[in-house]
This record gives sequence, C-alpha cells and structure tokens, in this order.
Amino acid sequence: MLPMLIAEELDVEWSQVHIEQAANNEAMYGRQLTGGSSATPRNWDELRRVGAAARHMLVQAAALGWGVPAPECTTERGRVRHAPSGRTAGYGEVAARAGRQPIPDLATLPLKDPKNYRIIGQRIPQNGVEKIVAGKMAFGIDVRLPGMLFATYEKAPVFGAKVAQADVAAAGAVKGVRKAFIVEGGNDIDGLLPGVAVVADSWWAAKKGRERLQAKWADHPTSSQSSVAFAKRASELSRGEPLTIARNDGDAPGAMKAAAKTLDAAYAYPFLAHATMEPQNCTAHFQDGRMEIWAPTQFPETGRQLVAKTLGLKLENVVVHMVRAGGGFGRRAVNDYMVEAAWIAREANAPVQLIWSREDDLQHDFYRPGGFHFLKGGLDAAGNIISWQNHFVTYTASGQFANDTRMNDTEFPARFIPNYRLGVSSMPLGVPVGPLRAPISNGMSFVMQSFIDELAHLAGQDPLEYRLKLLGDRESVGEGQQAYSAARMRGVLRLVAEKSGWAQRSKLPKRTAMGIAFHYSHRGYFAEVAQVTVATDGRIKIDNVWVAGDVGRQIINPLNAENQVQGAVLDGISTALYQKVLIENGAASVGNFDTYPLLRISDAPPVQVHFLPSDNSPTGLGEPALPPIVPALTNAIFAATGVRIRNLPIDTDSLKA
Repeated sequence: MLPMLIAEELDVEWSQVHIEQAANNEAMYGRQLTGGSSATPRNWDELRRVGAAARHMLVQAAALGWGVPAPECTTERGRVRHAPSGRTAGYGEVAARAGRQPIPDLATLPLKDPKNYRIIGQRIPQNGVEKIVAGKMAFGIDVRLPGMLFATYEKAPVFGAKVAQADVAAAGAVKGVRKAFIVEGGNDIDGLLPGVAVVADSWWAAKKGRERLQAKWADHPTSSQSSVAFAKRASELSRGEPLTIARNDGDAPGAMKAAAKTLDAAYAYPFLAHATMEPQNCTAHFQDGRMEIWAPTQFPETGRQLVAKTLGLKLENVVVHMVRAGGGFGRRAVNDYMVEAAWIAREANAPVQLIWSREDDLQHDFYRPGGFHFLKGGLDAAGNIISWQNHFVTYTASGQFANDTRMNDTEFPARFIPNYRLGVSSMPLGVPVGPLRAPISNGMSFVMQSFIDELAHLAGQDPLEYRLKLLGDRESVGEGQQAYSAARMRGVLRLVAEKSGWAQRSKLPKRTAMGIAFHYSHRGYFAEVAQVTVATDGRIKIDNVWVAGDVGRQIINPLNAENQVQGAVLDGISTALYQKVLIENGAASVGNFDTYPLLRISDAPPVQVHFLPSDNSPTGLGEPALPPIVPALTNAIFAATGVRIRNLPIDTDSLKA
C-alpha cells in the first residue's frame, strides 16, 4: 500500500515500480516499525506528498531543459509532456537534473483529485506474493552467511529463573556441536534472560546437544503463580470493593436498586500465544567490534538499542538488516530473540543463526494477557440500560499495570449509559505479556458485546435494534483521540444487517442462528454477523461471516484490504474456538500445535467484506476487524442453543443437546 501512494502521485505505471526494503536508519527515514494498524494514518498524506514532490522536481527539470514554463508541462505514465511543442521526456531522461532541483514545500503541493486515481483503489497483489507461493521468498529463517553456525537457547520454564546447573560438557560431546555455555542474563523480562546456548554446525546437532544439557533451574517467585490461582483470586477480589474506580458516571449502584430487571455475569478470557508460523529467529555476526544482525522484527530500532545496551556496544556499531517475517501480530515488537542471537554470536566468534523450536515459541511468548470482568446490568421497565457496573480484575508488574492489561475508561458502552461505573482491581504477574493483534480490544469486545447481547435478550428485544437504540441519535461523543462516532457505528451496523439478511434470520433451521456485534478500535468502526450451526453433539460449524467496516473515504488497495479483514476474522475465530495458554507453577503449560491448535482451512468459513466509505481520512486495517468476531460468534451460539458463552475458549461439551 505504501509504494502505491508514492506511485500514484509520481504518476507512473505500476509495472514500472520496483520495491526494495530500506535499510534500518531512523535518522534518515524516521520511525521504522510495523504495529498498531498505523501505516495508513501515518503515511496517507506524507507519502502522497513525497510522490508529488518528486513529480514536481521532474517537471521543473524538463521545463528547464526545454526552456519552457513549468506550468505548461504535465505528466502521464512516467513521462513529462509539453503539449504546446509536442515534446516529451521519460522520467529517466531528466532524473539527474531533477535531483539538483530545490525540494518544494511538501505541505503546499497540490495532490490528485481522487477521481483521477489510476493506482490507488486498484486490486494490486502483495509485493513478492509469487515468491511466497513458490517457496522462494527469503524469510528470517532462510538467511545464510559464509561459515554460519546454528544455535539453540534453553531457558527456564519459569520465566526469568536462573540456571542452577547444566551439563555443557555432555552437550559439547554431541557430533557437530562447537560450543555450549551458560548465559547469566538479567532480570528484564523483555531482554536477555538466563539460559544455556548450544552452537553447532547444524540446527539438528544443536538440538541434540541441547537434549543432553539436563538443565536445572533456580527457584523463582513466579513459580507460585497459576491460572487456577489467578481465577480464584479474581473471584475473591470481585466480592469486595474495587481497588480503584476508573470511571463513575451518575449513580450506578442507586440506579441498580431502582431497576425493573437486573443481571449479574462473570466473564473471563485466557492468556493467548501469538503462534507465528515462523518461530522466533535471528542471525548475528560479531566482527571487529561491530555487530551485524538479520532479524524478522517489527521494531528494528528498539532491538538495535537493546543489543547495544546489553552487550556494551556503541549504537553506531550495531547494524540491523530487516528481513521478511513469517507472521508477527505483535510478538516481534519484542526483540528478546535478537539480543540472544547477538550474545551467542559474540561468544561463538562466528556468524550464528538462532532458531527457536515451536515449543520455545509457545512457551516463551509475550502473551495476550487474560482478564476477568464481573458485571451487573440494570434495565428500566422499557428494557433500557440504566445502570452498568463492571469490576475488572487485571494484572500488575513491578507495581504498574502489566503491558496491555489496562481497560480504557471510555470503552463502549461508557458515555452511552447515564449510570456507569468501572472499578479495577489487580493481581501481581510474573508472566511476560504484550500486544497481540488488536491488543486490549480483542478481549474487551467479547465481554462488552456479549453482555449487551445478554441485556437485549433480557429485555426481549432484537439485538441489532437494541444496539442501535443504545448508540442513540448523537453524531459522536468525546473529542480528539477520545472521540467515538455513534453515526459511523450505526452505519456499519445497518450495512452488515442488510448484507447478512439479519431480518430473515427467523427462517433459519433449528440450532442454526445469527449473532451480531460491533467494536471500535485502531480508528476503525466494524460490525459483524456470524451464522453458526451447532450439532447436537456440540460441534460448531460457522456457516458464514459478514463484515462491514468504516475506515475512511478511501480503500487504498481493495485486494489486500479484504485480505486483512478476512485474516483478522479467521484469527479471532481461531482464538475463540481453540486457544488458551494455562499457567501452571509459573510456566506456560502448552507444547506444540497439538496442545495449541489453530483454525484449519477446512473449518474456515467464507468471510464477506463490505466497506462503508465516510468523509474521514483513511485508517489502518490490520487489527480493527478482529474484536467483533468473537462476540458475534458466541452470540450466535446463544441464539442457536440458549447456552451463553462467558469463558473462552468455547467449551463445546456445554453445547450438547
């Protein structure tokens, strides 16, 4: 999408465009990262202006060479034209002179009228997709250097525990192993943790050497933590007053007492792993005081800084080459694997590629944090929500909220209910947590949209109409980054209802039903409908999913936009149906894909994507389509079976007829 913005304003043929990954150099290029669905909002104006500036300079150069006024010149498909004289020149012919022209003020350059777009808005395949399909694309794990060795790195099951003992001699005796050694590491959970490295001629030899280590680990406080204990403690905390009140509109307790109907519900969602198809890996080479790194990272510059700090190197002596990543979803925003590879390469005195096993990848993640919500809702005689109370129990680390464990005090339906109270309590956490696709929203949407659905059924009202009534007739609430457009959300709700045939759902067969949900996150407004059929033995078949999204006035690349939405929906379905990471004795109780399954192609439903243009700047698509699918799915299951899902992943045994 980014090169398309430049190419459009530069006025070239897309077939003339060749894309190369820029070097990691934030001093030259500005922030270089991928995350937060931020590429579109950050670059929509800037990169179009880059293309327009280059076009301007090419025109100036051609006009100067011809001795004609620049305003008389136009561009088309990579050529400058002077209509009065009939002269034309290819961009390449005037490029050298154009490079000597003054750079114009980007903010004042005129940009194309959208009706004249020839590239933006076209269905252009992802760069390199042919190589990916043919297995020829080089990902991080494919990097090869002359004389390169391979490494494994054994860490304690309990996050951060130090090495008490390891038989490095036994590991070193394995054929092909060059070196095995203990790394003391530190206490920073997102830095170089203690472990044992095995370096060998092949990864298989390194793996076999690792199996001989018989490592033992020191005691660590996190070993007392478990998912069972967290759930028990959350329940205990819920029975008392919240430790803090994050939002308190009106008088929620008083309104609850006056309510015609009330409902209490406890919701929970688990820790989740990222499960990237390409496990964490990194190649590093230390030579002449300079560390060179090839890493599939989302945040190359922070990784560079981490390596420099940990190894005591000057920042200018650390170079990071960005290579293609086989999935990220937030996991590769943390560069623990990068600093591990760098440390091992320095000790090995050779180029080294560190590859985590699948078990390493699942057992040493920065997990999507779990959470607990204890909700109370009160309705008036007409079924309107007059009181909403949520006691949210979450986690802290080092006395502060752990990464991505907060709940925004403007999370819907805040500001749409007159008597709204959000209380927060917390428990200490030693398990590493971090962002996973649509962080925070991916759990909150399940809870909020499920409970709204419960209240709609309690009121005996259509779940769609109930949501529209809750949104009201206001244009928006809040300002700036806290703004929430009720109008845009109403728009996508009505669109998804139309496309899904929501009004005809009563004609569906027995144990087949639809569920609806919406969510605003990462600047995108999305509403989704899932249709499911639940067999009498509890098996779930997702028949269809409809998505309506509002991400502004322009879909830059419809092909990849649909891909992002469909991928997000299938990602969310996978988490809802199958995935959880249990913590037992301070360690992640998960192994490979046998214990952490992913959605299979045969179970993936068709996902129909519809965009609703609005008069707003374009925004990102990597994340906002994921949150609504989970409650849409669980709401559909309730409509089909009468069983309300309040804990994830879905327990199919509870759905048996």
